[in-house]
Amino acid sequence: MTERKTLNLKPQSPDADAPDLPKKGRGWKISESRLDALHDQAREMRRFASPAHKALAERFAKADLGRYTFKRFAVVGSAIVDFNCHNLGMAIMIDEEDQDEALAKRRDKSLESVGIRVMRIKAKDILENMDAVLQRITAGMRIRIEDKRQARRAHHEQRRS
Repeated sequence: MTERKTLNLKPQSPDADAPDLPKKGRGWKISESRLDALHDQAREMRRFASPAHKALAERFAKADLGRYTFKRFAVVGSAIVDFNCHNLGMAIMIDEEDQDEALAKRRDKSLESVGIRVMRIKAKDILENMDAVLQRITAGMRIRIEDKRQARRAHHEQRRS
């Protein structure tokens, strides 16, 4: 086995104005072991996905969404979302029949508190009417793109004044 090479950075001076970043959970305030467990759980969920997940993932794989791609069973903070578009800050959650609604609402609130919009879609709708589901997702993406544009404009105008 070869020895791993690492990049040695010079320590910053103590008077630097950079804020301290949380040291746990790759930027999130959760432990490394919890994050590793979440990644293992997401890997297992990808392996044994429901028919609705597989059908939607297949459509996303075929679609040309440009720079907006959706990753299956992505770990976002301390939650696992069914599909995540990092560039848009948008997550899609598929509601299965036997799902705990209270847990789902709590997870949605925590994701929205860090700026990620959550779209909920019923598994039954995906399997029965995929075209309507894709239209709804596309409309949600357009709204999110426009939100990002407006936020960027406001940020640039604030910097100019």
